[in-house]
Amino acid sequence: MTWRYIEVFVTSLSLALLMTRFVRDFANARGWVDTPDSGRHFHPKPVPRLGGLCILAAFLGALGISFILSSPAISLSGISVRTTLAIMGPALIVFLSGLYDDLYSLGPYWKFGVQIVAAVLLYVGGFGIQQFDLFSRTSALGIYLGLPLTVFWVVLITNAFNLIDGLDGLAAGSALFSVIIIFVVSSFLHTSLVSFLAIALAGAIFGFLRFNFNPATIFLGDSGSLFIGFILSALALAGSQKATTMVAVAIPVVSFGLPIMDVLISVVRRFLSGKPLFKGDHNHIHHKLLKRGFSHRSAVLILYAVSAAFGMLSLSLLHGRGIVALVLAVIGLGVLAGIQQLQYSEFSELVAFFSQLQPRQAIANRLQIRRATELLATCQDASTFCRILNETMSPLGFEGFSVRMFTNLTDREPQCPPLMKNGLGELKYTWTVSDSRGVAWELKLDLVSGGGEKCGSLSFHRLSQSRPLLMDINLLTDGFQTALSSAVQRTLLQKAIPMSHHQPQIPAKAQAKSAGTTEGK
Repeated sequence: MTWRYIEVFVTSLSLALLMTRFVRDFANARGWVDTPDSGRHFHPKPVPRLGGLCILAAFLGALGISFILSSPAISLSGISVRTTLAIMGPALIVFLSGLYDDLYSLGPYWKFGVQIVAAVLLYVGGFGIQQFDLFSRTSALGIYLGLPLTVFWVVLITNAFNLIDGLDGLAAGSALFSVIIIFVVSSFLHTSLVSFLAIALAGAIFGFLRFNFNPATIFLGDSGSLFIGFILSALALAGSQKATTMVAVAIPVVSFGLPIMDVLISVVRRFLSGKPLFKGDHNHIHHKLLKRGFSHRSAVLILYAVSAAFGMLSLSLLHGRGIVALVLAVIGLGVLAGIQQLQYSEFSELVAFFSQLQPRQAIANRLQIRRATELLATCQDASTFCRILNETMSPLGFEGFSVRMFTNLTDREPQCPPLMKNGLGELKYTWTVSDSRGVAWELKLDLVSGGGEKCGSLSFHRLSQSRPLLMDINLLTDGFQTALSSAVQRTLLQKAIPMSHHQPQIPAKAQAKSAGTTEGK
């Protein structure tokens, strides 16, 4: 059988070399090219996008010749026209949708719809996720679980290879590494159909790369990238039927590591930045490498190395389940390190968010503000007033406060210990050592008199900007602000403003302002 695989590979490779040259020249002669002003590629001159047609022709040609020349031997190996068509039929549907998009234009939802239909046909043909034997060998999945899982897998892998098709030779080269891994694994598991199709696809991709590597003279196009992605997803499903579920799932996931990682990163960063999930951009992994200063060819070679590393790790899973956790841990650390090196701002913000997320402390601060609202309602002297605000606002990162009134505090209330008067006509209280750098920013709350008129303001000061502000602003601008206004009148302005027995409903309003500005930092 080994010689049969060699013959299929050589046949597919030869056909790919011939077909790619012919299709490239034919498309150039008729102007069927992708112009440089499309904004999605980096080629300096028009290049045809019909590479998928070359790969399909070489792939089908190699299969057809093998069936004609050695039909009895292939049948004895468990490979038949019917089983091959169960995969190739849906694959042709996906290819045609991509070809239409290359020549005209097809929206993302139409392409997704075609891929879903193709995945359903693949499942009906017997190549789908039929069981889940992670805990039991008899855990067969019904259609209500198996079909959605199959559709998700097929759509994910199909579009993953389409997304990384942004640099010359990248998608085709990454697919070549993956299909070689599939061939090795299927040979180890004696899955003849998968080995037969994989080696034919490997020859077609390898021959095409001769013209697709930088500087490319022909592109894969959507027809090529979608077709390759679909075939690889189908081969992974077909090859998983003779392995334990843990290994069967882990090997293709790891071997497709680069395109899967790119699509997951794209989805997460677009979600975090509020951008449409299906709208293309220039922040894929290969784009980030270019922005880091790598040349076009160097970026592709680096990602080839990444694909090869994923492939080698996937092969190590053939030793059994015991090594799965270790391999996944190594991959996880590698992915995190890679994301850090690529400097995605979305993930930097996500890390900063989780590093500052302290739900227990946030709840404690909310409770402290509610408790302070109750205590301020009965506060009768300046010392108690200062102690309440100290205990409430110090855990939030504030270092003190100052009170500014429209009335003259110096004339009306010369003694308000422990508050100190400053040159601005304010009463100030600080519970930390003063900082020569001055106030970094302050949170200002309006104070309202018993008659509902604005009579001044109280500002909480922060000297540091490094600590997160774990608080709910709405709590400060609700009952707390009302209680604060009332307490200031009782404790600091007993002579300046007469107390009212009526406590008005105060329109909540808070302002955070930077030193010298009206906005907080």
